[in-house]
Amino acid sequence: MTALYVLDVPENAGVAEVAGRDPAVTVVRIGPYFEITAEGPIVIDRRATGCRHAVWYSSVAGLGRSRITQHDKDALRVEPA
Repeated sequence: MTALYVLDVPENAGVAEVAGRDPAVTVVRIGPYFEITAEGPIVIDRRATGCRHAVWYSSVAGLGRSRITQHDKDALRVEPA
C-alpha cells in the first residue's frame, strides 16, 4: 500500500482534495495530517492543486512504505516501496 502524509493546513488543502478525486485513493485526517493512501501509485497534478511552487515542494510531510518517483513542477508521483 502507498501512503503519503501532508500537513493539514489551508495551503495544502488542494493537494489532498486533488488526490481524493481519484477513486482508487483514500484521504483521511490523522491528527494534524492528511493521510493519502492507495493500493498502487498516487499521482497528483500540481496545476490542479492550485499550489504555488514553494508550497508544492514543501507539502510532503512523510511516506509510509512508499517512495517518491516524481516530484517536479508538473506532478507528485508516489509508488509502493
